Parts: sequence; C-alpha cells; structure tokens
Amino acid sequence: MSISTPATRPAPARDFLRTTLRVDGWSTGIFGGVLLAGAAALRDPLGLPTVWSVVFGVAMLGGALVLLLIARQPEIRARQANGVVAVNAVSAVAMIALAESGVLDLTVLGVAFLLVGAAVVAVFAGLEFTGLRRRA
Repeated sequence: MSISTPATRPAPARDFLRTTLRVDGWSTGIFGGVLLAGAAALRDPLGLPTVWSVVFGVAMLGGALVLLLIARQPEIRARQANGVVAVNAVSAVAMIALAESGVLDLTVLGVAFLLVGAAVVAVFAGLEFTGLRRRA
C-alpha cells in the first residue's frame, strides 16, 4: 500500500481527464461487447444488419483498448486527448447522419438507439475537452 503525498498525488484536473477516459473506455468496451454478442438478436428490433453490429462492436472494442491505454499512461499527452475528443465528436456526428440518412433500414427503435448513442459520445467528448482545458 502506498501513501500519497501532495507531491505524488495527481492534480484534480488530471484525475478528471484520466477518470473520464477510463469510464469512456470501459463503457465503450462493454457496449462493443454487447453489439458483438447480441448482433443477431439486435437485427430485428433495431433494423441494424448483423454485419454492421459486428463491425461496430469490433471497432468499439479497439477504441476501448486505445482509451484505456491512454488513460493508463503516467502523463496523458494533450495530443492524444485532443485526438480522443475529435474522434468522439466525429463519431457523434456520424451516428446522427447514419440515423437520419436512410442508408440503413432502421426501425424507430434503431434510430433512437443511434441518436442516444450519439448523445452519449458527445457528452464524453465534452467531458474530455473539459478535462483538457482544466489541465492548462
């Protein structure tokens, strides 16, 4: 057991960013696993083709790994955290566009699913952006 002193304790702003990245990483990984495991079961209620669920699930698992690796670094680099904010922002916009485009024959529940997902990703982008600004 180690005792943290003011000199070894991370600054609250760094803790906020690190914690946000960890929560984003774990929630992304869990959600990616759900998409993979439930790909066939989600097809009919959401209108999301099984192959799309699998691709999204694999991409989310990869993203989760990257988020957790960044959060684990002794010093989180601003460039990497800015990249996370950008990827989350682009992902939120892409999910909204996909939900509204008609490219997929989504059900009403499927559209809501993507829009809620976009909102969650946008919140993470905002929190991570806030964590970056607090560091400065």
